[in-house]
Amino acid sequence: MEIRKRLTFLFVGIVAIILLLSSLSIFYFSSNYRQEDFYNRLRSKGRNTAKLLIEVEEVDAELLLRIELDNPESLSEEKIIIYNFANEILFNTDRDNIIQISSYLLDEIRLQGEVRFETKGYEVLGAMYTDRYDRFVVITAAKDTYGLSKLKNLRNILFIVFISGIGLASLTGWLYAGRALRPISRVVSEVDRITISSLNLRLKTDASEDEIARLATTFNKMLDRLEKAFKMQKDFISNASHELRTPLTAITGQIEVLLLKERSTSEYSETLHSVLDDIKNLNHTSNRLLLLAQASSESAISNLRPVRVDELIWQARTEVLKRSSLYQIKVNVAKEINDENKFLVNGNEQLLKTVLINLMDNGCKYSDNHTVEVSMYSDSGNLKTTFANTGIGIHSDDIHLIWEPFHRGRNALQRRGHGIGLSLVKRITEIHDGHIEVTSELNKGAVFILYLPNLNA
Repeated sequence: MEIRKRLTFLFVGIVAIILLLSSLSIFYFSSNYRQEDFYNRLRSKGRNTAKLLIEVEEVDAELLLRIELDNPESLSEEKIIIYNFANEILFNTDRDNIIQISSYLLDEIRLQGEVRFETKGYEVLGAMYTDRYDRFVVITAAKDTYGLSKLKNLRNILFIVFISGIGLASLTGWLYAGRALRPISRVVSEVDRITISSLNLRLKTDASEDEIARLATTFNKMLDRLEKAFKMQKDFISNASHELRTPLTAITGQIEVLLLKERSTSEYSETLHSVLDDIKNLNHTSNRLLLLAQASSESAISNLRPVRVDELIWQARTEVLKRSSLYQIKVNVAKEINDENKFLVNGNEQLLKTVLINLMDNGCKYSDNHTVEVSMYSDSGNLKTTFANTGIGIHSDDIHLIWEPFHRGRNALQRRGHGIGLSLVKRITEIHDGHIEVTSELNKGAVFILYLPNLNA
């Protein structure tokens, strides 16, 4: 069901409940008031009649009967019966014996002082009347034709008001819900226009700070992230294709040239070594891409355990030094780290080792003397590790781009590499709730600063 219909039904339901409760309350209190007012009139009528009969010597039952029959202020179908203490009838206008009074009822009236009941459409009041010599029971009955007629009219009016109120609430609720949901309808229509080929489009936002405006703003932020993700994916696929195609093209070309004619053993050997280098290069690129995919998977996040970073640094150092006899890696530990627990982080050992290897390898590769200095510090609940070298540095225009896959600095194109390492470093660092920074001065070197939260921080 549409939200507009649900809101309308909800609004109508609330209004209906309010109208129903109000109508029932009005009718209930009006009915009680009519009944109480009519019984007061019965009481007054019975008391006045008994007073005339009992206390006024000039008035007897026959005269009083004629007075009551000719009284224009008599109640509708009025019946008055007066009993003495011996339950003898002293006065009676009920010639048809419509009101049946038992001795038990007379005793009940004497006991309670007053009794109310209804019979045959009559409202009856039995009350005690006492003078100096005797106690009397006065039965007064009548039909409240006028009061019941007014109550019926009130009921009809309330019913009409209720039905009209429901109709008006339905119309008002439908129009109001439509107006309230108009911004959402606009958002839906604008979202429908956005496709994979038009991710640059954004929802219109206004200066208001209501929920719809916040929704549009949030959606625009999501579109920003989606557009960036699609662009990164597109660039990644393009760069990956290029990186994989280059060695494959080289291998194909070398083999085709080799097959054009007979070659000497040395030429075959030289070509095969060249092909082997290209295959190793291709294999290295593939492994980096797999690592990048692994770092983005949920398994990398779930497979975390306490790891000592200092031990990983020494293991990574050993592996990097095997890559070239020219490489030198110096490791320093700040004196402030006097507790082994400060080396502990919650992480994936293999991925963290990959981060350290990449940073050390880059430091040696782009250093003039192939040396990188690794230093560890304790910094506000984090294990801070710096990787510093002296060399070509990073151009200021490239610093914010070095974390993108396959991006290589303009002054590093002559060095061997694929542009995957730093993007891998950043992704792995982020899944460990850490962050990495870089400071650099062109032709003077660079310092990468890795922050990883301590296990007990």
